[in-house]
Amino acid sequence: MTENKSINEKIRRKINEVQALNEEIPGVVIIHWLDSGLVEYISERGAKSLGTTQEEIKAMGLDYHKKFFNPEDADYYVPKLLGMIKRNDINEYVTYFQQVRLLPEQDYVWHLSSSKIFMRDEEGNPILSITVSIPVDPDHHVTPKVGKLLEENIFLRKNFSTYSQLSGRERDILKLTALGKSSSEIAEELYIATSTVETHRRNIKAKLNATSSYELAQYARAFDLI
Repeated sequence: MTENKSINEKIRRKINEVQALNEEIPGVVIIHWLDSGLVEYISERGAKSLGTTQEEIKAMGLDYHKKFFNPEDADYYVPKLLGMIKRNDINEYVTYFQQVRLLPEQDYVWHLSSSKIFMRDEEGNPILSITVSIPVDPDHHVTPKVGKLLEENIFLRKNFSTYSQLSGRERDILKLTALGKSSSEIAEELYIATSTVETHRRNIKAKLNATSSYELAQYARAFDLI
């Protein structure tokens, strides 16, 4: 009991230190419990931007993540966070993009976030993380490109095992198909029969469960074929 009280006092002191700098930090500050993912603290600026309060956010529990964040982004940044926690280096930080829904009626807004271990317990195990998050300027010319790259990264992670089913020849044909070449053009370029190309194209669609040229192009872009 005394040990828990001591840890809680240290946590409160460290959070108070962060809170005292709120106005000086150019972004939103969030402190999470690493074992549960629950929010222990969010700066007033952050709570206001979400149209709520710190108390309401803490009361949401894990629903906080579902309500305000695009779950697809987690495939991109959660492995980075888990790796950081496992290495347990207090000086290490990871940076990543994530989409945040600031208000229910609004679309997601891209944010750039940076996280590090904030506090360890008496045994040296990490227990809290601290994150600083800032919105990416929607009018900046780089923003759409960032979104596109991250979407392709998420697509790649989700579909890697599916794409891995394709043979080398099928990948060649997928590339040329995504570039808009016809079966006869592909056959001429690869020195194979047109009927062979058409068979490969049917097999590619079946393996990727793709029904349109757009879906095939998604695979080609995500896996750097084009």
